Amino acid sequence: MSGNVGAPTRRSFLAAGLLGPLLARAAAASDEAPEAQEALRLLPGAQEQGRMRLRWFGLPIYDARLWTRQPVTATGYAQQEFVLGLRYVRALEGAAIAERSLQEMQRQQALPEAQAQAWLAQMRAAFPDVQPGDRLLGWHRPGRESAFYLNGRPTHAVADAGFAGSAGFGERFFGIWLSPRSRDAAQRDALLGLVPR
Repeated sequence: MSGNVGAPTRRSFLAAGLLGPLLARAAAASDEAPEAQEALRLLPGAQEQGRMRLRWFGLPIYDARLWTRQPVTATGYAQQEFVLGLRYVRALEGAAIAERSLQEMQRQQALPEAQAQAWLAQMRAAFPDVQPGDRLLGWHRPGRESAFYLNGRPTHAVADAGFAGSAGFGERFFGIWLSPRSRDAAQRDALLGLVPR
């Protein structure tokens, strides 16, 4: 019997080198399948426009992806229908997500106190506590509502009306990521597909 029986061959190393990345991509696609399927159920025919990862002081918080039928722009997102999906890397309380969202909405432009408190109550109803791996999707339906889903199940929908002629909820909320006034231009550009992955 040859002493080389069972030893890896050059061909097996080559196969492993070629198959490794393919298997990794297949595993990633399988991992992403639930949120992509959920987005396509809400918005048939949509395609992923871009993605980004939010980090806070270096710690990963969530991965965000944007699905659209037509390309969304920073200046026109408020009039466009799309689905924004967040897959959480860390556990967070829903109340904290709502409060942080309100802070970012107010950072874009001040809100009247009555409007801020009304929207905060709506977001508390929309955003449950999340665990690592949970998927929170927001469906922007301009002029109608912003509907939210946790792991494919509806949580709450917020009417798109503003107060006293100001911007509606959807424009302010999704502006956290997509507006020209969003906190991080690089993350916005990644979601809009303006930078290579």
